[in-house]
Amino acid sequence: MERESLGFDPNTPNVARLYDYYLGGKDHFPADRRAAERLLRVAPEVRTAARANRAFLGRAVRFLAGAGVTQFLDIGTGLPTRDNVHEVARAVAPESRVVYVDHDPVVLVHARALLAGSEGITVVDGDLRDPHDLLKNPDLVGMLDFDQPVGVLLVAIMHFIGEADDPLRIMAAIRESLAPGSYVVMSHGTSDARAAAVSKGTEVYRRASAPLTLRTRRRIEELWAGFELVEPGLTWLPQWRPDEADLIDLAAGPESSLILCGVGRKN
Repeated sequence: MERESLGFDPNTPNVARLYDYYLGGKDHFPADRRAAERLLRVAPEVRTAARANRAFLGRAVRFLAGAGVTQFLDIGTGLPTRDNVHEVARAVAPESRVVYVDHDPVVLVHARALLAGSEGITVVDGDLRDPHDLLKNPDLVGMLDFDQPVGVLLVAIMHFIGEADDPLRIMAAIRESLAPGSYVVMSHGTSDARAAAVSKGTEVYRRASAPLTLRTRRRIEELWAGFELVEPGLTWLPQWRPDEADLIDLAAGPESSLILCGVGRKN
């Protein structure tokens, strides 16, 4: 398949491939590696933050599955890696159904190849910036029953939503679509700490496939309107229900994870 037909430019750093590089994956190009290394030279904690974010995703999915959620909507899923959402969820609740959503053509090709023929799992081409259209996607609504609780995963995706795209509008559309007892899992980069990492990260991602919009804790809290945060509330990544199995060395303190996270329930 021609690269052009996939609709991506290997010479422009891509946010999904950058994340894959931080996690030690193999699905990246020289442009991605150069951009990642520019950031890591100034902010080496970015690599640890990516691992902490992935570990948070696993803990949150296990929590939701343990709370009885068997439907998951993972928006901005990124490139497949180990311990994907369906694998984690089904280890707790084998009947779990999962819809993966992304609009990056590279992610879609990889995810569809990996998940071809998997029952109860589908991959949807959708854009979070247009939540109403996304939530009406026939493949999505054919897999998930929105009259029953759904776990929506917005892990390291909202900081790629600029203010012009109105993140409060997006969150309201998601909230309104969900039945009581549903959850939203979110992690979001913040500008409240690690000034060097924030400055360099913003610069690197300005030249990538999606710019970075880091927000203050107060602004991130506003995104949770209409949801009740479960304990321990909005925290740094390693502080959300830590598990000995995925403890990550953050000798510089939990704020070196660079990302705040939480799980909110719609009552």
